[in-house]
Amino acid sequence: MAISLSVVVLLAVILVILIRGGNLKPGPAIAAILFGFFLASTGMAPSINRFLNSIADSINSIRF
Repeated sequence: MAISLSVVVLLAVILVILIRGGNLKPGPAIAAILFGFFLASTGMAPSINRFLNSIADSINSIRF
């Protein structure tokens, strides 16, 4: 849960920066948000979640 919340906050910050910087207009931003919202309710959601969790685990296992 902590990882998904962190990703949501990070993506929200990126979205705000893109909109304020003029690189992304509000219309396409809303379309992207709605696409993500509806994609989360499809059968692909568990596969996407496993993929993102595996990436997060891989990044977490990197030792500096």
